[in-house]
Amino acid sequence: MTRVTLLRGADGRLAGFTCKGHSGFAQAGGDIVCAAVSALSITCANSLETVAGVSPETEERDGYLSVRVPSDRMTHDAEIVLKVFEAGITDIAATYPKHIQITTR
Repeated sequence: MTRVTLLRGADGRLAGFTCKGHSGFAQAGGDIVCAAVSALSITCANSLETVAGVSPETEERDGYLSVRVPSDRMTHDAEIVLKVFEAGITDIAATYPKHIQITTR
């Protein structure tokens, strides 16, 4: 199962996320759920830089991605990019609830 944690700042606004684990929907190379989560999360991280002009703090390793925008770097555009990620991951989780779990911290 892929576990996604939505990270909120002290003000309650979305500040980033972590994705951990593999969905287990299918074998590696054919897992559409893992592919969807990967595409969405990497696009979000890249869009924070290319669209919002913000350099997020990131950490990546096999089966794990963390993306966070520190409060002093948060902009309106960065907040929108993160909200798009939240909407997309929520839709994927609703379609594949046995393979994605979303929590908020």
